Amino acid sequence: MSEQRYKCWLRSAIAAPVLLLPAFAVAGSCSDSDMEALKWLDRMARSADEVSYHGVVTFQRDGEDMQVMQISRVIADGKSSESLTQLTGQGAEVLRINHPLQCDHPGNQLLRLNEALKAGGCGVADQYRFRISEGDRVAGLKAVRLELAPRDMYRYGYVLELDRRTGLLLKSETIGRGNRVLEKFQFADLAYNARQTDGTEVSVVHQTEHPELSSAEPEHSVPHRWKVRWLPRGFTPTDTPDENAARKTYTDGLAVFSVFVEELDRAIRPGEGVARTGSTTSYTRGMDISGEPVLVTVVGEIPVNTARMVADSLAWAER
Repeated sequence: MSEQRYKCWLRSAIAAPVLLLPAFAVAGSCSDSDMEALKWLDRMARSADEVSYHGVVTFQRDGEDMQVMQISRVIADGKSSESLTQLTGQGAEVLRINHPLQCDHPGNQLLRLNEALKAGGCGVADQYRFRISEGDRVAGLKAVRLELAPRDMYRYGYVLELDRRTGLLLKSETIGRGNRVLEKFQFADLAYNARQTDGTEVSVVHQTEHPELSSAEPEHSVPHRWKVRWLPRGFTPTDTPDENAARKTYTDGLAVFSVFVEELDRAIRPGEGVARTGSTTSYTRGMDISGEPVLVTVVGEIPVNTARMVADSLAWAER
């Protein structure tokens, strides 16, 4: 793996070397409403590299206490700089300075569907049904509303409100079973052409960076080669294939989840543990793979049953 590609992988838990969009786009016929919605999703993904802004957002999970954050993004000279500061709670700040735009989230790449649409592909419309309508005013801006209903039971639905002028995501809701809102995010105030905050009045600061590494080997690996034999349709690996890696991450362009495997020196009592916060599920289980004890954890924006089925499918790869 080249140094530049490894730096991209370090961007976050879901960052990785570039995936080829045509591998995701499924040829077929889309309805007129799907085509319009897909063009808006493409525009939303591209706005991440094109729009500078500064604003205040609210974030709520499971209808509990609302968090308020100040967020800023500056695009200049082929790089982006971002800051996010809590205005409630601890007042922590996360900074990411001078990040190359060519290092991109695979989820964004999968939503950049312009070329696939020209070729007659349907992209994420193969996994979601769309409804497009006039949106609310969000932070004083007119929005277009996209409702995404999953075509199967293995993922959540979404309601997205996008700025009609820029395509920027202004508001999102993650929808679970029974139309329950699991998470809600929206701008309360927004101004374009952002100013960058200096972070001098925050209690906790974490600055992301791209360290220079002498080796492209992963930080942690497991002795055995392992594989996930079942994935919900449309989910694609975000990582360069490495069957010895302790973590593998997958996305369908909207949802993301990771699978972690830890080999144990002795068997543990069979059982499973489940925790869910908003749309994020953490599923952990001790199990045997071909008689060898392991601890498997699936974490991400998927229902519990999906996480369980992914864990059930784990096996050692052929040597």
